[in-house]
Amino acid sequence: MVAGLAWLNTTKSARDCHIEYPPSVNTYWRRRGSQYYISDKGQKYRKDVQQIIRQLKLDIFTKSRLRIKVIADVPDSRRRDLDNILKGLLDSLIHAGFAEDDEQFDDIRVIRGVKVPGGRLGIKITELENV
Repeated sequence: MVAGLAWLNTTKSARDCHIEYPPSVNTYWRRRGSQYYISDKGQKYRKDVQQIIRQLKLDIFTKSRLRIKVIADVPDSRRRDLDNILKGLLDSLIHAGFAEDDEQFDDIRVIRGVKVPGGRLGIKITELENV
């Protein structure tokens, strides 16, 4: 099992988990000239998420409309823009095969949690009905 990743509960319509704190969008992407690419930190995060998704057979490639609730337990006391964690998180879930595209997330909520050494995200993903 990848350190920092642990699925807590899985049902047909909802998945709850804790996942390690992702690199911010500012360190997830890099630019060389006019080309953007995923940094080494970003690639490692994607691989870690992919490994746990596959281990737990959650690479379901859902096409459903989704809601995600994220409780961001920050790694330290620095000021942080919570929206900076979303791109790396959603990109990693898509890359791991959880869903087809990050545009499927119709309802996104991020809540600042408490300070936890190393940081972590508490995540609940729910399939939306009648959307």
